[in-house]
Amino acid sequence: MIETKRLILRQIVASDAEDIFAYSRGPNTGLNASWKPHETLRETRRIMQEVFLGQGSVFGIVLKETNVLIGNIGLIGDEMRENDSVRMLGYALGEDFWGHGFMTEAAKVVIGFGFETMQLDLISATCYPFNVRSRRVLEKLGFHYEGTLALAEKRYDGKVFDKDCYSLAKTAYSENKQGS
Repeated sequence: MIETKRLILRQIVASDAEDIFAYSRGPNTGLNASWKPHETLRETRRIMQEVFLGQGSVFGIVLKETNVLIGNIGLIGDEMRENDSVRMLGYALGEDFWGHGFMTEAAKVVIGFGFETMQLDLISATCYPFNVRSRRVLEKLGFHYEGTLALAEKRYDGKVFDKDCYSLAKTAYSENKQGS
């Protein structure tokens, strides 16, 4: 468990299904990350089994004020890099919670976990070029824009999009941390 001023980041457990369904069924939450809105609680439970449960570096984002799980964040394998000391940052946040700085707050401590606890050398991240909010989070955290991968991903609705690629090296993280 990791705490910040407003959030608790903890392992996702089966009993989180209703909270995850609540934010995952929103029309825009997954749209920016390639997945379709969840249609049923059963679908959410299946996805939880495949993606979240038992993952040591994937966390539920719990709002301290309400004790409600409002999103998820994690460091997962980067399919573009064949390097054990690299992970990719991925996250989703319920649309009702956008624009309050929650994702930047959560990502900052997860990045610290990645470099300091997992001993990673690099953390990567991608987002669609039109996902301005996600790009802004990455920029605030010091990620470096590497370039755009053309026609990189087919979304659930069949539309194909480019992906902007970012990375943060451990050396840059350490320099930023010392400068803070």
